[in-house]
Amino acid sequence: IRKVLEQSDFKDAVVQNFGSSTDVLIRLASRDGVKPAELGDEALKVLKEADDTAEMRGSSYVSSSVGEELTEQGGLAMLVALVCILIYVAMRFEWRFALGSVAALTHDVIITLGLFSVFQLEFDLTVLAAVLAVIGYSLNDTIVVCDRIRENFRKIRKGESEDIINTSLTQTLNRTIITSLTTILVLLALFFLGGATIHGFATALLFGVLIGTYSSIYVASLVALTLGISKEDLMPTEVEKEGADQDAVV
Repeated sequence: IRKVLEQSDFKDAVVQNFGSSTDVLIRLASRDGVKPAELGDEALKVLKEADDTAEMRGSSYVSSSVGEELTEQGGLAMLVALVCILIYVAMRFEWRFALGSVAALTHDVIITLGLFSVFQLEFDLTVLAAVLAVIGYSLNDTIVVCDRIRENFRKIRKGESEDIINTSLTQTLNRTIITSLTTILVLLALFFLGGATIHGFATALLFGVLIGTYSSIYVASLVALTLGISKEDLMPTEVEKEGADQDAVV
């Protein structure tokens, strides 16, 4: 197919398998003065001349304006998600944990997008959905770790902040690894057996789960420790009872 298209002035065509060895996805760059539908019909005509069993199962066209809108809206969705997470964790735990959590999630998103860029993988709406799912998955692990750190800060009377955080990470390590491994098993099934439609979705989640697992352990807690988290920051505030400051009447 590549050879036939190259010989017919379609040298920029990208040809790849799509789900099976007999289904093929062909990407064509837009051309000035030629409608996308006409471009697809012309390519199909060339292929039919080489093999009359060739048929078009479907076609789609993505304009530059659609691509720009996807980039803008996708980036805005991730930004809003991170801001909401920052507010929630700051209210639920402590602002140092909030900054650590958002730093870990930002790290996960950047590394996942970077891997798609390095390996030149297709980025579409399903991949964007997977990246947002990665944020939620990684946040869940981070919240578990933060909750254990807060609990140990209140329970362990002696020890520096670093020692208490290390103890907390050790206690949650088995849970984190087992959860990630079971998730990865499901994603591997989707990756190899799910078909081309969700291949990008499964790929992004595989990247994200692996990255999110170690960021919950190493990034979020380290940022909180670097910002100076201590026992005093997580101890519950004492509430004075009404009338406690008044002298007892005999």
